Amino acid sequence: MKRKKTKSVAVDQNIQAKPYVLIEEAMEKKLEDISTVLCSAGDGKKRKSRLHEEVLIMVERCLFKIALKRNGNVKSAAASYLGINRNTFQKKMAKLGINCENKS
Repeated sequence: MKRKKTKSVAVDQNIQAKPYVLIEEAMEKKLEDISTVLCSAGDGKKRKSRLHEEVLIMVERCLFKIALKRNGNVKSAAASYLGINRNTFQKKMAKLGINCENKS
């Protein structure tokens, strides 16, 4: 009987992991397209790639906009939604050049 319980736990974990796997695969395909565009947008000169930095900034900017939209532009709620401190959220908003109407 222990074997059945172990097997059902493994099946449960597999079912829970599937959405993450699918999301990761979808993101990988989109990031492949994004990296192709960013790398081809260069001026033809050999320079150090900033691909990692540029993609992280884009992802972070999108996450912040989504968090603000889903929380009615309330910064403290948006920060909580992302699992970060409100002061950190505020500093990153300024760094990313994101404005919102409501103050919190």
